[in-house]
Amino acid sequence: MDPKAINLANILLLAINPRDEYTQVGVFRLGKAIFLKRINHSNDDLKNFKNLNQQRSYRSEKILDALRDNEIDLDSLEIIMGRGGLIKPVESGVYEVNDKMKHDLENSVLGEDIVNLGGLLARDIAGQLKNAKAYIANPVVVDEFNELARVAGHPLFKRKSIFHALNQKYVARKHAASLGLNYEDMRLIVVTLGRAITIGIHYKGKVIDATQGFDGDGPFSPVFSGSLPVGDLIRMCYSGDYSEDEMMKMVRGKGGLYAYLGTPSGYEIDKRIQNEDEEARFYFDAMAYQVAKSVGSMCMTFKEKVDGVIITGAMANSQILVDSIIERISKVGNIHIYPGDDDLDALAWNGFMMQKGALENKIY
Repeated sequence: MDPKAINLANILLLAINPRDEYTQVGVFRLGKAIFLKRINHSNDDLKNFKNLNQQRSYRSEKILDALRDNEIDLDSLEIIMGRGGLIKPVESGVYEVNDKMKHDLENSVLGEDIVNLGGLLARDIAGQLKNAKAYIANPVVVDEFNELARVAGHPLFKRKSIFHALNQKYVARKHAASLGLNYEDMRLIVVTLGRAITIGIHYKGKVIDATQGFDGDGPFSPVFSGSLPVGDLIRMCYSGDYSEDEMMKMVRGKGGLYAYLGTPSGYEIDKRIQNEDEEARFYFDAMAYQVAKSVGSMCMTFKEKVDGVIITGAMANSQILVDSIIERISKVGNIHIYPGDDDLDALAWNGFMMQKGALENKIY
């Protein structure tokens, strides 16, 4: 057997995806999962922390305890992959979590979000292990926009690239491979139905435009409000009725389905619709309607016909929601569904490609 292959087989990779109420972790060998765990965090535990940064030690210890409890050889963990957060714009790829990135994640240079903990947890855990280094891959700020996509409508504003880069690039590559094609040769629209919803134009290996669900753009989602009427939003800001913090939470965190229906859970809303809750169906349909509008507008920016539309993300498990979207966008072209959250697999794939030398370790 090739000595290099033997060496790779001895190396374990830990992938970390922090979410609001839990942390997903997976241990991989040669790109294949050997251990997966969802570590739940109770409200009683999280309420003791004033901000996300203060959760790091708590979450790190929970992760390490889970690894020890399941007899994972910590000395074999050499690659710790954290989900990439809101750092300064970068090109796609794998990046070691250096001091500069750690500083930018800790100080929320583009905004505070749970995703920022990914790289920080990877760095904290790597620092406690003998042989490990911390990395991120395809953070949400991957920027491959063409210049037309940056124009917002006034010179004081510029559209930013903030989208589900990790998920979208991984699923688009997987889809291309399933057809025996290269991702770099395809023209795709990818819809990620997650906590936020983003829609990206994938043109020959680059995401040249995308909606930016994080900060008020595109369709509303489980907890983000998407594009709100700008004039009304400005007047509300100056009404004196809401603080800046309350307005920001209205846009991200307490908007969308949560604001309309009191829950961000697609599973719960599915159940309500099955029990003939017409209000729940109406707002699910409204979200599907807005997704379809965004897909249509993205489609019109192509000079050629698109090769297909991919729908992915956790909310793609809802047949009710997906059917409502498909019935509106089927005229665009072939629709392909990849339900679920692939972030751990995507992190593992990027880390394994770096191990093999197929991807370089870039410097932030």
